[in-house]
Amino acid sequence: MGARAKSLLQDVLVPVGRRYLNDLFAGYPRHDFHIRFWNGSTWGTEPHPRFTLVFRRPAAVQTFLASPDELSLGESYLRDDFDIEGDIEGAIELAQYLVSRGRGATPRPFLATVFGRPVPRESAGREPAHLEGAPHSLERDRQAISYHYDLPPDFYALWLDRRMVYSSAYFATPDEDLETAQERKLEYLCRKLRLRPGESLLDIGCGWGGLVMYAAEHFGARAHGITLSVPQAEVARRRVLEAGLGDLCRIEACDYRDLQDAQYDKIVSVGMFEHVGEDRLPEYFTRTWKLLRPRGLFLNHGIAASSTIRRQGASFAERYVFPDSELVPIHATLRAAESCGFEVRDVESLREHYALTLRHWMRRLEAHAAEARSLTNDATYRTWRLYMAGSAYGFRSGRFNLYQTLLVKAEAGKSGLPLTRADWYRE
Repeated sequence: MGARAKSLLQDVLVPVGRRYLNDLFAGYPRHDFHIRFWNGSTWGTEPHPRFTLVFRRPAAVQTFLASPDELSLGESYLRDDFDIEGDIEGAIELAQYLVSRGRGATPRPFLATVFGRPVPRESAGREPAHLEGAPHSLERDRQAISYHYDLPPDFYALWLDRRMVYSSAYFATPDEDLETAQERKLEYLCRKLRLRPGESLLDIGCGWGGLVMYAAEHFGARAHGITLSVPQAEVARRRVLEAGLGDLCRIEACDYRDLQDAQYDKIVSVGMFEHVGEDRLPEYFTRTWKLLRPRGLFLNHGIAASSTIRRQGASFAERYVFPDSELVPIHATLRAAESCGFEVRDVESLREHYALTLRHWMRRLEAHAAEARSLTNDATYRTWRLYMAGSAYGFRSGRFNLYQTLLVKAEAGKSGLPLTRADWYRE
């Protein structure tokens, strides 16, 4: 087929797509968006759209109409079948409507004949994770962490704060800047742990060393950070030396299950818990309990899934962002911790804080889009943009939550803790 004939055929498909889209979005309460087709024409009447879906080729129409799920929409965006201009979180909300609408709907196989099937292209640039071995074995966990974290550190530095803290910040007000909120989070973690000068601290999943360095510099702790990512550990070691904290901080590339004989006064885990797996929770809490000295504290900071949400197969994030990650309801976490000997002393939800954090990250990433693509590629930029927007929507809507759980290894019923939390909030 010649180029002119192909162009004419695609122009004929636009009005067909319009009719189907009118039906598709008839029940959606918000019509504050536009759709722009590959020939430049648009669908939608809102004079100032919140966002615009840009259909680059007819196969994008097929994806939206044929009972879409989260994974198919995400992969279509990753392939650049369509783009999102403007508020991507609004587009995520629309996608959730389409997914819920599509459940139980009759597939429309003729759509593939009319609009064509999505065709993967070499320029996609990011393949889904292909992990080998038993789920959550030491070797497979290393593969999973490598898949996510072994990108150039400069890519993460584009949108993280200066300490490169890759977990939820702690905001005093919704309009507070990210740097201030992340420092407040580090301070809050150390206060919850009631760190004292000279105490030993283990940071499980220490990332690029932000918390380890803060605990040493501001609380005088002897901090040991571990991560499964070798590039992360290398960056963290360099930052420790540059800060002159080499006598207090030690960074190691290893798994928490590799630690056998060590004991610590305090343990913290921030943003690592999601990688443990529900079946491994007894092992996780048993090992951390053994690593703690009597009356030691363990602060577990992790994302949880709402127990009211039903899983609908593998998500885009599980395939392209955090392979093998598992979000478990908070009741499963608390039950496992108590069963292994811990006493639960405090549980705090910080759900809204993570939504705010993700929006900061997303805006900073979008502001550095060209640099992000230069350091990685377009597909990686799209992957992180979509993951951040989807996660922000998840926390805002209550699908996800974030809990800080403070556990103590009591000794003959004695916790060693004060009667109130007043010291957490002192000026």
